[in-house]
Amino acid sequence: MSSQALWYLTRATGVVAMVLLTVTILLGVIGSARVASERWPRLVTAGLHRNLALTATALVGVHIITTVLDPFVSISVAAVFIPFTSSYRPIWLGLGALALDLLLVVLITSLLRDRLNQRAWQAIHFLVYACWPIALWHALGTGTDTRLRWILIVYAACVAAVIAAVWWRLTLASSRQLKMTCAAAVAVVTVLTVIFALAGPLQAGWAARAGTPPALLGLHVVQALGARS
Repeated sequence: MSSQALWYLTRATGVVAMVLLTVTILLGVIGSARVASERWPRLVTAGLHRNLALTATALVGVHIITTVLDPFVSISVAAVFIPFTSSYRPIWLGLGALALDLLLVVLITSLLRDRLNQRAWQAIHFLVYACWPIALWHALGTGTDTRLRWILIVYAACVAAVIAAVWWRLTLASSRQLKMTCAAAVAVVTVLTVIFALAGPLQAGWAARAGTPPALLGLHVVQALGARS
């Protein structure tokens, strides 16, 4: 495959994986509230939640493979799993590696759920709520098409959906302290994400500030313009 084809496949799988991970979060929130009906039993929610999580993980796998194979930039296999070791956009690619590690921990422990203590599994499973914003920041900071309008709409929709789901879930919680803590966490993450997007990826010259090697900056601009055409 050509470098351009690999690049398009990398971006496509990354965006779709982000959407599926968002839907997985939504289903997890619904499942935690034990919402069910005759037409939509909890078994359906649980099954859909599990299958979408596996599909998202598979897409992340393709996203990683195409990234490593793309000759446009040299990204080692080690950098995929060890955060902040890449020479290409180290912080933002490192966030992707961190999100992958968290996702793998959640996935592996979910497959071994019957062998784990229920409280331990639940505590580990909450890591997905950290994985999601980290994956979003990785997408915003690393993606060369972040400034495209439709990409921003997709990411904004993901953020709005998660905020709405978490806010709805908090209305069902009995602990006032838990409500306040979670609401504050959601507000902080949302504000930081908006500030980062406006001050970083949406500003001119982000490619250089993000850590793109100088030798790739010219090629990077050409590739980004190709995505907009």
